[in-house]
Amino acid sequence: MKPEKKTAVAVGVLFIAATVSSLLCTALTSSVTQAPDYLTRASSHADQLIVGALLLVAAGVSVVTIPALLFPILRRHDEGIALCYLGIRILEAVTLIVDAVALLVLVTLSRAYPPGGPPSSLWASGALLQGAQHWAFLLNPVVFGVGALLFYSLLYRSRLVPRWLSGWGFVGGVLVFAFGLMGMFGGVSMLWAVPIGVQEMALAGWLIVKGFSPAATGSEARQLSARLPSHAMVMSTASARR
Repeated sequence: MKPEKKTAVAVGVLFIAATVSSLLCTALTSSVTQAPDYLTRASSHADQLIVGALLLVAAGVSVVTIPALLFPILRRHDEGIALCYLGIRILEAVTLIVDAVALLVLVTLSRAYPPGGPPSSLWASGALLQGAQHWAFLLNPVVFGVGALLFYSLLYRSRLVPRWLSGWGFVGGVLVFAFGLMGMFGGVSMLWAVPIGVQEMALAGWLIVKGFSPAATGSEARQLSARLPSHAMVMSTASARR
């Protein structure tokens, strides 16, 4: 398998891993963190919250590894954007880690209250943790959206993948950015985040099956240049015989 193909497969798998980890975390933790008696439920569902936090850490690792693997390929087309994309995805991973830490601290807090029930001071601390998790959740799509706009604009110009796929990603990036930004000022439907979620799974499948365009990565040119010396040797040998 060629190096570019290996990178494409690895990136595709990481896109799937990041999405699946985030969705599983939401499925495990939302029923606890969004309940009115979240401190009581956190105590009895601590394992769910811990697993959810670990899933967020796994998503964060995937999010950072994707641009790190892509950097050698993306830099051939625009090194500045490749660096910015890496930096933005690191910031995105930070929002996931903050969310994970908030979940783990909530577990610790829920175990600290006496048998009679959580005192008012613990409820206040719990509200702060809920707030940290809420704002980290909304900041994540804002940061992700900026990275997506850079990434898919570069993919569109470089033709590393079909333009319909990178164009779909650009539109999805705009929608998910708007979802996070509008969520900070009152809320918007989660449906706005669906297009980019579906697109990333389509992109992952394309990368795993098809990989990057050989013409865009320069692999075709390298193969041609590798054949040129042997071709030149044959020609020189033929001339010497004449």
